[in-house]
This record gives sequence, C-alpha cells and structure tokens, in this order.
Amino acid sequence: MHHELDVVADPDAVAGTAAAFVARLARACVQAHGRFTFAVSGGHTPWAMFARLAHEDVPWEHVAVFQVDERAAPDGDPDRNLTHLRQSLGAAPAEVIAMPVNDADLDAAAAAYGRSLPERFDLVHLGLGPDGHTASLVPQDPVLEVSDRPVALTAPYMGHQRMTLTYPALARAQQLLWLITGADKREPLSRLVAGDRSIPAGRVEAAASLVLADAAAAGRSPARVGSQSRAGP
Repeated sequence: MHHELDVVADPDAVAGTAAAFVARLARACVQAHGRFTFAVSGGHTPWAMFARLAHEDVPWEHVAVFQVDERAAPDGDPDRNLTHLRQSLGAAPAEVIAMPVNDADLDAAAAAYGRSLPERFDLVHLGLGPDGHTASLVPQDPVLEVSDRPVALTAPYMGHQRMTLTYPALARAQQLLWLITGADKREPLSRLVAGDRSIPAGRVEAAASLVLADAAAAGRSPARVGSQSRAGP
C-alpha cells in the first residue's frame, strides 16, 4: 500500500488542509455521480476538520456520512464518536448513518450495518493510535482476522466493546485520508508509511491513501514545513 505523506505545521493546519481536501473531493464526486459517501473515525482532529468544513463549499444535501467505528455506549454519551460528529456537523444537512450500538443483539446490528454500507466509499477517514491501531482494529484483538463480513465487534478495549469496519470494508475506499498529529504518533507513523504490516494500521489496503501529519508526528521542525498543504484529491 503506497501512502502519499503530506506534512504541515500543526494540528490546526492538519484540520484546515483536510477540510479543503474533503470539500474538493465532495464537489467532484457529487458532480461525477450525484453522491459523496464518506466514512469517519473518531478523534479530536476530525472533529476540528468538520468545524472547518462548515466554512467550505460542500454539497451537504448529497453527502452520506458513515461511521468507521463506535463505542457501545448510550446515545449522547461523551465517549460516543457520534456525539462529537453531530456536534461538529452542526446544522449541515448531511445524512448520517449511525452505527446501531444500542441494539440488544449487537451481532445482528453489526450485520445490519454492514448491509447498509455502499459498494464503495468515496473517502474513508482514519486515525492512528500510539499502539498502531486504526478504526477499532487494535493489536491482539480477534477482529483483526475477520475477513467474511464488513462490520464486526471487538473485545472490550479501554472500557468499551466497539463496532468497527473490518479490513474488507476499508478496502472499499477509493481514497483514504489519515489525520495524524502529536509526537506520540511518530513511531507508528513511520511504520505506517514504511508498509509495516505488524501494526494493525499497516494492513489497511485501499485504492489510494493520503496521510496528513503535523510536524510533531513526522519528527520535523514546524519551521521547516508549510502551514498549508497543496494536497488535492
């Protein structure tokens, strides 16, 4: 898997560059086939990106937002990715297809969510943990070996069981967009771009991949990178 790496100064620049990238891609996809399918992970950087998207030209009425992963927690819980996603979207009229993590039968709910997924995603956003995890594909979890379904459940991780897209679902992405910030991501970032499949993130495959990282994650001085990126879809 080849990753295009784009390094900008700081998390704010990552959020702004990502927002401009998403907006351009959304407009192009809606013009080409009438809809923009976008799967989103949790984390502070993507929420900041959505806040910046509010100031971009996005055809929201033709945007469908899916979740990459979600904690099994009540509606409105601050641990839920959906809570922050909805706050970040504000009044934007995007369709949000939420993971049904409150259903009594989570296995059936995961299967139903899998059936709701598109045959391809125009864009999938991913983050990267210090341990090399992405989505809720974490080291040692049996979910890493699930290949027969697009959505599966994890073992409990940091206090919650989670629902996550599996590698086959992530492979439906026409474009991946990784948002990676912070010095604690330096080692996993270097392993990701080197194609190290021993970390969960290194096993993700898709048609194309752009990694937007800040200077701290890339191990560079902020003064030696631009505050804005030239990344384009």
